[in-house]
Amino acid sequence: MDFLSLLQQEKLLVGDGAMGSQLMAHGLPAGACAELWNLDRPEEIEAVQREYAAAGARCLLTNTFGGNAVALARHGLSDRLEEINRAAVRIARRAAGDGAAVLGDIGPTGALLAPIGDLSPQEAREAFAAPARALAAAGADAIIAETFDSSQELRIALGAARDVCDLPLIASMRFNCEKTGRYRTIMGEAPQELVGAARELGCAVVGTNCGQGIATMVGLVGRIAELTDLPVIAQPNAGKPSLVGGRTLYEEDAGAFAEHLPELFEAGARLIGGCCGTGAEHVRAIRSFADTLGPRGE
Repeated sequence: MDFLSLLQQEKLLVGDGAMGSQLMAHGLPAGACAELWNLDRPEEIEAVQREYAAAGARCLLTNTFGGNAVALARHGLSDRLEEINRAAVRIARRAAGDGAAVLGDIGPTGALLAPIGDLSPQEAREAFAAPARALAAAGADAIIAETFDSSQELRIALGAARDVCDLPLIASMRFNCEKTGRYRTIMGEAPQELVGAARELGCAVVGTNCGQGIATMVGLVGRIAELTDLPVIAQPNAGKPSLVGGRTLYEEDAGAFAEHLPELFEAGARLIGGCCGTGAEHVRAIRSFADTLGPRGE
C-alpha cells in the first residue's frame, strides 16, 4: 500500500498501538527478545496486529524495534537479523491485508556513540543499514526510526536507511516535559534537532513517540508543527507507568486517552497512534475521532 497516498487521502491517519507491552501480556518474559517471536511465535505477533487492524489502524509497525545488529547481539541473535526482519514484514502484511500500510520499525541501538561511548558512527551505520535493507526487501511501505534520544544516532539510522532503499522515511524522537515547560530528550536535545534531522534526510513525516502521555504531548506536537511543514506523527504512551506486583501498568484507559485527541489534532498531529501501554481500545478511540473529521477536503 502506498503510504504517502494514505497520508494525502486522510485528514488523520490512524496508527497502531504498542507491541512490547502487548507481548508481555501474551507471556513475553521481561528482558527477553521480542523480535525472536517473529520466528518462534509468529501467531502471537499477528494476533496483536490483527487486533489493531480490526480496530481501524491504517498503519502497522513491524515487530523490529530491537532488530538492529547491536541490539540483537545482546541476545546472541545478530546472525539472524535478516531472517527476523523479513519475517516481521510478512507477519504485518498478513495482518494488514489491503487495509493498512506496513511501516518497518527501527529503534536505537541502546549503546552510546563515541566519544561518550564505544560505538563508532560507522558501526552504528552498518548496524542500521542491515535491518533497513531487509525490511525494504521484504516489502515494507515505509521506514520509521522511532524512540531516539540522540539526533546524531537518528541521523545515522535515517542515513543508513536512505543508503539502502528509497522508501518514505519517518523520524520520531522521545522527549520529556520539564517543569519549565520545555521539551528535551534525556540527551538534552530540543525539538529543533529532530526537525533538522528530518529535513536533512528528506523525511516524509516527523514527530514524537513514547516519553509521556497524551496530555503533555499536545504542547510538544504544537512545537514540532511550528518548526516544519511536514506531517507530524504522535504516538503517546497510555499515561504514566507504575509497578504493581512486579508488572508495569499504565494508568490511562481509552476514555481518558480519547479526551485529548481533539487537542492533539488541533496542535498539528496528522498521524496518531499509541506507544507503551496502549492497545486496541486506544486505537478504536483514535479511529472514532478520525471518523468525525470527515473526508479530506471538507
